[in-house]
Amino acid sequence: MSVLVAVDGGGSKTDVLVLDPDGTVLAHARGPGSCPQIIGVQPALEIIDGLVRTALAGRSDVGRVGIYLSGLDLPVEIDTFTSALRSLDWFTAASAVVDNDTFALLRAGTDSHEAVVVVCGTGINCVGRRSDGATARFPALGRISGDWGGGFELGEQAIWHAARAVDGRGPATTLAHLVPAALGRPTMAAVIEDLHFRVLGHDDVVGLAPALLGAAADGDAVCAQIVERQADEVATLALTALRRLDLVDQAVPVVLGGGVLAARDPGLTEGIRGRLASGAPRAHLTFVSDRPVLGAAFLVLEAYGSSANAVERARETYPAFGALV
Repeated sequence: MSVLVAVDGGGSKTDVLVLDPDGTVLAHARGPGSCPQIIGVQPALEIIDGLVRTALAGRSDVGRVGIYLSGLDLPVEIDTFTSALRSLDWFTAASAVVDNDTFALLRAGTDSHEAVVVVCGTGINCVGRRSDGATARFPALGRISGDWGGGFELGEQAIWHAARAVDGRGPATTLAHLVPAALGRPTMAAVIEDLHFRVLGHDDVVGLAPALLGAAADGDAVCAQIVERQADEVATLALTALRRLDLVDQAVPVVLGGGVLAARDPGLTEGIRGRLASGAPRAHLTFVSDRPVLGAAFLVLEAYGSSANAVERARETYPAFGALV
């Protein structure tokens, strides 16, 4: 019997599952991030190839493949990476799907054929689908494609407001001491210097998002305004996708995922809920309930034609590999 391969790759980690068509998870492999936009096509290809070969453990009877990666935002990026995958002996384009990881996250959050997902992790993205196969998606390339938000943006906002509070250009905010403390620096001057000389980097900035959300919950007005804007951006993405798909009047799930949203900060969540209710009153918020790689596995199983019970079997057998950590 052929086995199925499911891949979910982001900026920080990559997960691979090998499954029987009945949904039984046979193997799990995890490695570093495989986002082609961050590390390049060839390094991403090598990470995925290594993990898949480890999980296959010598098997060559691959019947279906689903590869869902962060950084495959434009059609040309999907085509380029698919072409690169053709060099791998376990990959057959005719029985594979290669797409953005938001689709795996959407499937991990709901089995509805009509739904929207907004991912707010390091960055922000959104996709939607309709039962006839139509989709709504965004380039998700940062400021150049009109995006705002995510952990890196929130971290930058925290630094910007903290710096201005310290030197008098901006209003007082608890970020002035929260940012240095979170980064293990004595002052904002030290933070600025270490960012300038790249002693502190991208991941350090992303790590400031929880401090900002916490300060907003504690009543910091500056932070509360930033959280309100993040809620606006998440709701705007969801509502725009719903409008594009003519689903704004339908009772569809809007799935929230990614580290910033998965934290379920009450202020951010209720801000999104209120804005969604005013624009699409029948839509309802839900959070991703399974790991994204399981969403990839569900999609592969369904594309292969596995029974409905296979999805539940995958969900049940996955934790045996210690993959829930």
